[in-house]
Amino acid sequence: MTNPEKFQAQIFQRLIYAAKNTEWGQLHNFKNIKTPKEFAQQIPLQDYEGLFPYIERMMLGEPDVLWPGRISFFSKSSGTTNDKSKFIPVSPENIRKCHIRGTWDTMNLYYVEHPNSNIFSGKNFLMSGSLHQYEPYPKTTFGDVSALMIKNMPYVARPFFEPAIDVCLLPEWEEKLFKMADVATQPEIAKQVTMIGGVPTWVLVFFRHILEKTGKEHMLAVWPAFEAYIHGGVSLLPYKKELNRYLPSDQVSYRQVYNASEGYFGTQILDGDDDMLLLMDNGVYYEFMPLSELKSSQPITLTLDEIEIGETYALIITTNSGLWRYQIGDTIKFTSKHPFKFKIMGRTKQQLNVFGEEVMVDNTDTALALTNLEFGVEVREYTVGPIFMNEGKKGGHEWLIEFIKTPNNLAAFQKRLDQHLQSVNSDYEAKRYRNMALKNLTLREVPKGTFEKWMRLRGKYGGQNKVPRLANHRHFIKEILCAGNLETIPLR
Repeated sequence: MTNPEKFQAQIFQRLIYAAKNTEWGQLHNFKNIKTPKEFAQQIPLQDYEGLFPYIERMMLGEPDVLWPGRISFFSKSSGTTNDKSKFIPVSPENIRKCHIRGTWDTMNLYYVEHPNSNIFSGKNFLMSGSLHQYEPYPKTTFGDVSALMIKNMPYVARPFFEPAIDVCLLPEWEEKLFKMADVATQPEIAKQVTMIGGVPTWVLVFFRHILEKTGKEHMLAVWPAFEAYIHGGVSLLPYKKELNRYLPSDQVSYRQVYNASEGYFGTQILDGDDDMLLLMDNGVYYEFMPLSELKSSQPITLTLDEIEIGETYALIITTNSGLWRYQIGDTIKFTSKHPFKFKIMGRTKQQLNVFGEEVMVDNTDTALALTNLEFGVEVREYTVGPIFMNEGKKGGHEWLIEFIKTPNNLAAFQKRLDQHLQSVNSDYEAKRYRNMALKNLTLREVPKGTFEKWMRLRGKYGGQNKVPRLANHRHFIKEILCAGNLETIPLR
């Protein structure tokens, strides 16, 4: 926090030195790379498709390809922007010095603010995915990063976590949910539960199941010692009102973390602070690409000392698992320096920019939260896609929303949602000016359970899987309407 540039320089040198004798290191002449500038000049930016031939060989047991030694674990991406799975190498160094270190950083910072916390006097629940053997080479294991962390959890931490590892790693999500609920409601365990970690969507499913099982009014009646919810993966804004109903106490802490398949990059420092600290000493070297460079054939990237507060950047990472100048697909905006704190703005591929409006997930989350507050309603899930211009008709956005509590006047809700989106995104506001380029957004309410049914049909139910919020196509819209048998419902 006090000298981040120094640690980033050290991380850079360690990564280059460690991989100099790998196939990748020899191909790109790592022995002669001395500075970040030379690094950026000699190695082009990489995406998953470019690295996949190397990763595939690593999964088949080949050593010293992108990183020294043979890598046995691979994190399977949740596939937010498309249905194609991605397999990210997770080296022993990456598990210990990135993912696990990031977890300890999160808890250390929590204890700084809460020195009398009882989290490690009690029991903590983790909502994780599962692990699988790679058929072509069974010595390779892949799965959600949460499952890999549990599999490699330090022995000193295991007494504090529930349920047992074999239950945590069950492949069938519903079976795991029922067994976790059985453990979570045992009187001796329930009175000790102090924390839970997981993606909001599935934590809420877990909470609903526990309350149905116990008949209690809220979770604090089941877990009286509960203190903190560690969350990540998606914004908490659309879920906050429902979470407050399950956890009705201003003493409960909500801590956001940025723990992706590729690494543990950030953690919240203080309660009530939406920003996260960028973790500088956990085996990751960062670069930042201005959004104006996204379509450039030779994009410019910035180092930590060159970034500007308030600007949005595509995050570029180099990790101790062999991801070199890798475009992770996330965008962030810095809110301070020393310490370097940031907000996640969205995905470079999960944005809505069919008409030049450049709408990001942060925009839609904020606009929806403002509208929900104004109308006193709650939303369980949503997704947005384009309505394309056709035969002289104006284009626009179509929102599919699954409400927990539906607004009394859906047309008024739709109008205010559009106004709030204009207020948080000037490009969208410009396209909406006097309806000249884009018409008012279209809102379609879907029945309760529609998104869950769709995620099941996609094979994306449970674990770290998340509902995609934005897309520049209508595939998700059509699939969700089909899943809810809503194809013929007229637009509102």
